[in-house]
Amino acid sequence: MYPIMRMVKELIKFRNASHLPLTGTHVSAHRCWPSDIDLWMELNNGRTLTLFDLGRIPLAQRIGLVAVLRRKKWSMTMAGTTVRYRRRIRTFEKVEMRSRAVFWDKRFIYLEQSMWKQNGECANHALYRAAVTDKAGIVTPDTVLAEMGNITEAPEAPEWVANWIAAETTRPWPPMQD
Repeated sequence: MYPIMRMVKELIKFRNASHLPLTGTHVSAHRCWPSDIDLWMELNNGRTLTLFDLGRIPLAQRIGLVAVLRRKKWSMTMAGTTVRYRRRIRTFEKVEMRSRAVFWDKRFIYLEQSMWKQNGECANHALYRAAVTDKAGIVTPDTVLAEMGNITEAPEAPEWVANWIAAETTRPWPPMQD
């Protein structure tokens, strides 16, 4: 089940938070609840992806994207992701989530998210490729930024992000069937 009440809590909690620049980092605190765990009593890998929404949506709100999406009747969708899991998050454990945009190109916005344990260890790290869409398809990041009143050139893609983008271009679509 989607954590609607947790999302509402995050949106209310950060409704008056200071505005962030486009590449600013949104930091939020979360707890691994029993509804988030798997049979091994730790945060389920699929639930991790869902919980990352709790960072992405308030980030979008704080940079001014949510207001533009509502005004233009646009949507945001995830067009790809890769996650690295390194440390277990156990039931009732607190984590700090960090969310930020790291790059954009002619079609997509690349978002980096991570969860950090209280001892300072990074538990997981994700890179998302997001797209803003309307009824006709993808709205270019330049158009979105202009609607946000921000004409900013994309930062240089970190090498690891550029490598991921390049690797994704070699992946067949649709996937091969046996």
